[in-house]
Amino acid sequence: MNIIDIIEKEVKEKIDEYKANAEDHYDFWNEHIKYVYIENQKLAEQYGADIEIVKLGALLHDIALICKIGDRKDHHINGKILAEEILNKYSYPKEKMDRVLSCVYNHRSSKNATNIEDLCVADADIIAHFDNIPMLFNSAYNRNNINLNEVRNWLKESFEKDYNDLSNKTKESYKEQYRLICKIVLGEDI
Repeated sequence: MNIIDIIEKEVKEKIDEYKANAEDHYDFWNEHIKYVYIENQKLAEQYGADIEIVKLGALLHDIALICKIGDRKDHHINGKILAEEILNKYSYPKEKMDRVLSCVYNHRSSKNATNIEDLCVADADIIAHFDNIPMLFNSAYNRNNINLNEVRNWLKESFEKDYNDLSNKTKESYKEQYRLICKIVLGEDI
């Protein structure tokens, strides 16, 4: 088994633990991580990024949430620490590890990206929201405890923030999809 398969297996095991023990039984893999994993590979190919780095970055970007370590607002910080522990366990090379950890730390917006791999993971994290809109409904209802009348505004703000956090190149590629999401989900044209 290669390092990507090993990390994927470990992340999926941690997700299974989360699902079994968390009140919401949220399935991080099927609701979010797999979308990031798929999308960032497309972006890596399109932008010429290191595929191994972006795959590992995608697999580990929300590891602190999966392991319920710290607050959501700091999950990129705690995730970097956890990702380093996991990669060290498998003697992953330091130079490559630093690049994966950068992806985990900088995944919350492409504006934080320090290299092309960071950008791929950050953009893919956002595109995953476009690919699985029901996941945002789940967040609106469960994490934010808002009622149906507030959901539309929350979704509008979420989609707008996500779209604005994309890199300019990716934003151009997803402009039509963003427009359609606004039209279909929100009933608005942008």
